[in-house]
Formats: sequence, C-alpha cells, structure tokens
Amino acid sequence: MEFFKIRRDIPFMRHALVFNIISFLTFAAAVFFLFTRGLHLSVEFTGGTVMEVGYSQAADLQKVRGTISGLGYTDIQVQNFGTSRDVIIRLPAQKGVSSAQQSEKALAALKAADPSVSLRRTEFVGPQVGDELAVDGLKALGVVVIGIMIYLAFRFEWKYAVAAIIANLHDIIIILGFFAFFQWEFSLAVLAAVLAVLGYSVNESVVIFDRIRENFRRFRKMGTVEIIDNAITSTISRTIITHGSTQIMVLSMLLFGGPTLHYFALALTIGICFGIYSSVFVAAAIAMWLGVKREDLVRVRKEEDPNDPNAGATV
Repeated sequence: MEFFKIRRDIPFMRHALVFNIISFLTFAAAVFFLFTRGLHLSVEFTGGTVMEVGYSQAADLQKVRGTISGLGYTDIQVQNFGTSRDVIIRLPAQKGVSSAQQSEKALAALKAADPSVSLRRTEFVGPQVGDELAVDGLKALGVVVIGIMIYLAFRFEWKYAVAAIIANLHDIIIILGFFAFFQWEFSLAVLAAVLAVLGYSVNESVVIFDRIRENFRRFRKMGTVEIIDNAITSTISRTIITHGSTQIMVLSMLLFGGPTLHYFALALTIGICFGIYSSVFVAAAIAMWLGVKREDLVRVRKEEDPNDPNAGATV
C-alpha cells in the first residue's frame, strides 16, 4: 500500500556528508553529556525503599504522588500493583535516613490524606541489586547488538552489518544523551524502550538494504549512488505509514499515559524520530562509503571461455 509514489528519485546521498557531519556533532554532544552529567538513575538502579499500600477503594494515584512529593522527594514511582486499590511506591535512598524511617514518614503523610490506607509491606532495595540490574541491562544490550550484526552479516554482507550497527548505536547514544542533558529519570522501563528502538531501527535499515539488493539485480546500468537513492525513495511511502502509525500510538502514551509511562514513551518518541534519520542518512551512507557494490549481493556469472570444451554445455 502506498499513499503516494514519487516518480523521480530524491538525491539523498548527495547530501549524505552534510547530514553525517551534523549527526556526528549530535553524537559527540550526547557522549559529552553522558560523561559530564551522567544518567539520572531510578530507584531500581540506585537502591531505595519500596512500599506497598492498600486503600479501601480505588486509589487516586495523582493524589498519592502529590502527597509523597510534598515530603521533599523528587524521584518517586507510584503505580497500581495488582488491583486499583493496591499501590506500590518506590522512594530513592536518602543519606542518614533508614528504610524504616522513610516508610513511617511516608505512611504518616498518606494516612493524613486518607485514614483508610494501610501498609502491606516495605522493603529496602540495596545498591547491590541496582548494580546487578545495570550489569544485566548492559549485557542484554551487548547480546542484542552482537545478534543483529550476525543476522545482517548472514542476510546481506558485513558492510551492511557494520553500517546498521553504527547507525543503531548512534540512535541509542543520542537517546541516552537527551536523558543525561535534561536529567530525566532513567529506569528499567526506559532501558526496555532503548532496546525496542534498537530493534525498530534495525527493521527500517533492513527494509532499505533489501530494496538496495533488489535494485542491484533489477537495474544493471545504475551506479551505487543511484541504486541507494532509488531504494530510499521507493520506500518513503512505507516509512511514512509504519513510522507515522507507530508514532501516533507512542504519542498517545506520552500525552495520556501518565507519569508511569512518560519517560518510556519519551524515549520511544526520540528513538523513532532518529531511527528514520539514521536509516536513511547514516546506515545507507556508511554502506556506500564502505564500498558496497553489486558483486557483494548479486552473483555475477563469469563469461564463458570460447576455448573451454565445456562452454555451452548444460547439466
């Protein structure tokens, strides 16, 4: 299905150098902010107090969040747990304050707002658990990257694998750069969004690479630059449909999903926007500069030697 069909190829690769310079500067800025400011890690990574409280009727999460924020906490997570009457609250660790003191103070504030609230359980998540989660998250990211490279190397050619991974890591670092610059909370949900963006961006790159391979077989007289421009132009309608529909869903989560889904949807929004850009101007351009050619994807038949006694023979 196509919304429209562009009859003349858009010369994307003509401007590839300019866009990749801009991309490199953006990437460098993201790396700079990651090293200078660092990520603002959530309770799941840094450790803190986890409380589960129960209400006699459906809890007003916005009111609960406001009550806890009034105690001076800026980074809290409040969400339903099981039913609408059960609420789980995650509080960041504070120096000189024990987990029991934190939970007692928070429960007193909640009881002042609603006497029907009761404490179900409370526990302390130590930094050792947080470190373990961080290491596991990095391992998951590394396994995904290696798996994608192996997949692309087998399906296409190693030049495409290198180009796609550079483009996809470019997207991930820029997402992390945004979170470091604005000091948005980086939680496990955001890590899941980063991994989702990685797979989403790879899918877009594979679609373009697949069309490039098809064009190498169809258009024998076209050069590599023309082949790539035609491949990107012919997939624009598909890109608009898929990315547009996905972005509408993600924006609905961002606008109406509440604080629980806010940073998850924000990471996906940034990742989808940069994923389109990187697939066109980063992945395709790097593949072109690595010297991808027809022979990498299409088997070229050798010309028959007229002196070969087997020439013209059929099997």
